[in-house]
Amino acid sequence: MAAAGSILGNPVRRLEDPALLTGAGKYVDDIVEPNTAHVAFVRSPVAHANIGSVDISEALAMPGVVGVYHSRGDDLDLPSLQQFVAMPETLNVPVFATDKVRYVGDIVAAVVADTRAQAVDAAERVVVDYDMLPAVTNPLDALAPDAPLLFAEHGSNVCFASAFPEEGDADPLVGAAVVAEVTMVSQRLAGVPMETNAILAVPGEPGLTCWVSTQAPHALHGVYAPMLGLEPTQLRVVCPWVGGGFGPKAGPYIEHLAAAAAALKLGRPVKWIATRSEDMVSLVHGRDFVMTAKLGVNNDGKIVGLDGTVVASAGAYPGLGAILPTLTQMMAVGVYDIPNVRFSATGVLTNNTIIGPYRGAGRPEATQLIERVIDIAADQLGMDPAEIRRVNFLAPDKFPLTTTTGANYDSGEYEKSLDAALEASGYAALRAEQAKRRASNDTRQLGIGVSTYVEVTAPVGLHIEFGAVEIHDDGAASVFAGTSVHGQGHHTAFAMLASEVLGIPMERITLVNSDTDRVPRGAGTMGSRSLQTAGSAIHIASNEVLARAREVAGHLLEASTDDIVVGDGGLHVAGVPTSMVSWGELAVASRDASKLPAGLEAAALRHELDFDGTDSTFPFGAHVSVVEVDTETGRVTMLRHIAVDDCGRILNPMLVAGQQHGGIAQGAAQALYEWMQYDDEGNPLTATLMDYAIPSAAELCSFEVSNTQTDSPRNPLGAKGIGESGTIGSTPAIQNAVVDALSHLGVTHVDMPCTAERVWRAIRDASS
Repeated sequence: MAAAGSILGNPVRRLEDPALLTGAGKYVDDIVEPNTAHVAFVRSPVAHANIGSVDISEALAMPGVVGVYHSRGDDLDLPSLQQFVAMPETLNVPVFATDKVRYVGDIVAAVVADTRAQAVDAAERVVVDYDMLPAVTNPLDALAPDAPLLFAEHGSNVCFASAFPEEGDADPLVGAAVVAEVTMVSQRLAGVPMETNAILAVPGEPGLTCWVSTQAPHALHGVYAPMLGLEPTQLRVVCPWVGGGFGPKAGPYIEHLAAAAAALKLGRPVKWIATRSEDMVSLVHGRDFVMTAKLGVNNDGKIVGLDGTVVASAGAYPGLGAILPTLTQMMAVGVYDIPNVRFSATGVLTNNTIIGPYRGAGRPEATQLIERVIDIAADQLGMDPAEIRRVNFLAPDKFPLTTTTGANYDSGEYEKSLDAALEASGYAALRAEQAKRRASNDTRQLGIGVSTYVEVTAPVGLHIEFGAVEIHDDGAASVFAGTSVHGQGHHTAFAMLASEVLGIPMERITLVNSDTDRVPRGAGTMGSRSLQTAGSAIHIASNEVLARAREVAGHLLEASTDDIVVGDGGLHVAGVPTSMVSWGELAVASRDASKLPAGLEAAALRHELDFDGTDSTFPFGAHVSVVEVDTETGRVTMLRHIAVDDCGRILNPMLVAGQQHGGIAQGAAQALYEWMQYDDEGNPLTATLMDYAIPSAAELCSFEVSNTQTDSPRNPLGAKGIGESGTIGSTPAIQNAVVDALSHLGVTHVDMPCTAERVWRAIRDASS
């Protein structure tokens, strides 16, 4: 609840929206530099082949062409890119494929020309001979003994493996009365941000400025500077407005490196803006897991143990996606007290686009797995899906706790969120309506799906972040954050925190971020971490700035520091608002030793720090999905979706609701529509938005969102992340609802996406 007189906890309109609505915000392609050249990439049209000759003679002769680069001729002298430090260097991504291509979209050459059209035309004149090789695109097929190897020198398609526990092979299901089992697919997804991948590289003094559409400018700076042969001070990475990220824009790209190296070589700006179809095969994909779970339960529904297996595609070159199954393993027990767990995870190379983080990154897969198998267990026991969850919840008085699989949960009241979701949905009435339709053999059956989840925010060491606050001579303020904006409302959230402490109107608070020259360090925006890390840093910095300002004001007003309070436009003596010093006067005085009390050094009215939350936080919640399934056609229609998400203490409910709505839509898209598909030869079948099905608002119902609030003890705000919760909670609820609508017909599982064809086939197969 919001404190009386406080801006925090109240709905506050976003500061970002006027620029978005008027088009004033500038994206990478909106930035114009004189004499800019453009790069087009020659990409492999086949998934797996040895490279024969590369003929660039026609391309070089084309109008406007200023450079053609590839690994066998005029190269850019760039080393290969190691996407994740734990991966062997033999599996690095080459900037230009040398002897072999490993997926459709692998880069063979780059053409730079005066205009974008000239670069594209010339790229089409590069002739490459390919000697075709067999391809493998399914993670299970990649494990077969006779599977084609992507890297013969590696000796296997396995690039990562993990097992829990590390030693021992005890059966976790011993003593169970019933064992529920499911094998399911969390299908490959494309990120499809509104703005495609993009870079503008501008050479100059002291070196190079790269304008990039990214979620993590400092991370790119750390990778790109040494690869380009630049000292850290010679490279500046800036991301202007970013049209969506969702995880695929969190890492480095060889396209960025090629454009930057070409700019340095040519001594002129070079721009690359991916086309939509190019983005579909070159921007990293998400998910692509095949998972099996066996859940042992007693007759009262109490869980005895879990036995899980995950095989995940890493794509053609392993990056962060290869190790995401470790997050699935860590979060496999979900919100439940599961005493015995055995879990194995394997990452494999496949002849398709690289897998990386995608909204939730390993945690949605864990929730999908445990929430499907617990529904199957409930069905086998004849229990209500909500009740089997209730009897297995971790108790609130046990927190903080370390789960069986090693996750350090901070706080949780799982039954509270479930009860709220059931009440908001009118659960009993829904079950009565379902029974009525079943009894009448209605062709439109009702499905009710339940999902209770916990997720981890600021995971894998991302609980530390830079933040700063500075007061300017005109009385305005700037907040500095190591996280990076791409649409979530950071400016609004961070301005609220500073305004609450300092009393400066939000409109007079500027956010500085996403620029390695102006913000010294930062981990970027991913893992739903910004408020709990950078927000906490800004909160602490604001209080430190206020403490210094009170000392300065006390000296100037000849009053005790304890009597100085925040007023309208500055600080004043308590009870005497006319005895005031403005923020502008305080900023000037703070740098003037003659105006400071003894012992206080002259300095800017500024404070900066790296906040350390010591560990991740663990948001949770409960979702109820209500769908209607036409048993004659298989068509699934979302009727209602109820979400009660707990993200700790809420700063701005309007921002939270926005994240909930967006997350649910993205989760529904996986459950019912989206799927990046390939044929047996590795050709993408859904590489345009004509074929890749993204739902519009017309395909979705209105979402009913609310919250419970369980503070985290790991930051002064009590906050947890909310950016990915909607995606994690909604997908299994919707999938469970589809299966629930058909369970009386004998259907026990339908893989995602639950398309009309898949549902129709499941009904037909069950009836036969």
